[in-house]
Amino acid sequence: MAVNGESEIRLPATTVRLAFSSRSDVGAVRKVNEDSVLAQSPVYLVADGMGGHARGDVASQTVIRVFTEHIEPDAPSTPERILDAIHSSNDAVRDLSAADDYGTMVSGTTLAGVAFVDAGADIGFHWMAFNIGDSRVYTWDGRALEQLSVDHSAVQEMVDAGLITTLDAEHHPERNVITRAIGADEFVDADVWLIPAAGRHAFLICSDGLTKELSAADIARLLAAHDGAAHTGEDGSATIADALVDAALARGGRDNVSVVFLESRLGEPEHQSENTRDRGDSGHEHLEDTRPRE
Repeated sequence: MAVNGESEIRLPATTVRLAFSSRSDVGAVRKVNEDSVLAQSPVYLVADGMGGHARGDVASQTVIRVFTEHIEPDAPSTPERILDAIHSSNDAVRDLSAADDYGTMVSGTTLAGVAFVDAGADIGFHWMAFNIGDSRVYTWDGRALEQLSVDHSAVQEMVDAGLITTLDAEHHPERNVITRAIGADEFVDADVWLIPAAGRHAFLICSDGLTKELSAADIARLLAAHDGAAHTGEDGSATIADALVDAALARGGRDNVSVVFLESRLGEPEHQSENTRDRGDSGHEHLEDTRPRE
């Protein structure tokens, strides 16, 4: 499934122009696509369902439904409304699990995305990035890809504690254990970032089906190859999302792969960070393997 387009959000004194491409693919191994994507101004997100037979696909679809119901399209939202949609999504996904479900039987999903918000008169318009689980939000400045979100995973905690290296994490037996998820607990704690909206911004949002197959350097090369091209594909060319998903499938496509690439322009461009963070390949898993820590 691919959705691409352009839109505008009209502000009192100016307009923010948005262009995006998105695609979600079941991959080459799995039978069910448990990923879901929302690409509708002002919210762009990816949800990676978990639980296998415990309705992981329905869990991610539930998040899309709740956000669609909560957020007015093509208008600035607010941080409070986004947080309310996150907490309401958690309640709705928890309702999918039976009272006696536990461990891998609990329905759940990751959530990563960005939303255009009005943070108040003294703060102004911002992009609000949010994350729960190990789906990711990256920024892209035309030269450097930088991971903005931090994985909520057992191996990331080990890396942060200095117990293992980033390379070790890619092959660790607990690499698919996440420490936060929508639906896993009664209350959900999202990581949130506010980025001033002025200038040009580009965001890549993806499920781990992309980063299992492609390193950050691989992704950056593909983004650079499309720099200046129409990434909405209106001229018949492949979109940025298509290029990334196709590359992941060519590497094996061992998981569902979902990508949203978004570019916004408001006022004069600003400089982004030039840091790049690499991530290597991981082991082959045929079944749904992302699970909450028990």
